Amino acid sequence: MHGTMQDWDLRVTHLIDYAAREHGTREIVTRWSDGRIERTNWAGVAAEARKLSQAFAGWGLQKGDRIATFAMNHHRHLAAWYGAIGFGGVIHTVNIRLFDEDLIYIINHAEDKVLMYDAAFQPIIDRLKPHLETVEHFIIFDSAESYDSLMAAHDGNYEWATGDERDPCMLCYTSGTTGNPKGVLYQHRSTMLHAMAEISPSIFDLSCQAALLPIVPMFHAASWGLPFAGAASGVKFVFSTTNEAPVLHKLMLEEGITHSAGVPTVWL
Repeated sequence: MHGTMQDWDLRVTHLIDYAAREHGTREIVTRWSDGRIERTNWAGVAAEARKLSQAFAGWGLQKGDRIATFAMNHHRHLAAWYGAIGFGGVIHTVNIRLFDEDLIYIINHAEDKVLMYDAAFQPIIDRLKPHLETVEHFIIFDSAESYDSLMAAHDGNYEWATGDERDPCMLCYTSGTTGNPKGVLYQHRSTMLHAMAEISPSIFDLSCQAALLPIVPMFHAASWGLPFAGAASGVKFVFSTTNEAPVLHKLMLEEGITHSAGVPTVWL
């Protein structure tokens, strides 16, 4: 005999649905490298994620296909995480600090179908492009002709893919190890459990009253799971595409930051 109370699979899309439904007006703020501040909210991020899922599915991408990102922390990157996962795909965050040969190996080994990146990294992408064997679509996050036009072309009328909670949802590769980087595949279940544990008082103590500035990059260790924990708690997210101390300090003061996270080398 099995219990039937709340009998549903632990899938990451429940997190963005919860954030949009219960905390839809809670702000998501991005400070771009040119100093421009862009504001949206959880409802807006969820809407962008659905449009991305709709686009990926429309391109013929299949369950389990990998969507790579090569980007700093910002709200569009956040939407890409949930958009890639939402159609049944796997979000693959690529570490921008690796050498070209490692980047080429990682993207080819992962067999990424889509590569989404910041315009600032165009010179790197131009070097990598001739060597990428599986990438079929390139999307520039901060481009009216690329990301914005993709948003305009889709209405977001899309239902998240369903499946088993042990389906893969995220792919990260090691750095600093011997030999070639090694891929680590996250599943929906473990990611959900990690997010729910992370918001607890004994870890980050997150709630809808929190204003969180994650400095740990979204391309490193899944940003410690904060993009998922943030949705699970409905935090106000504040992102910065640059990590200079004066910029971060100003953001903390102006946006009322209550929580932040980063490695020691960022703070020194």
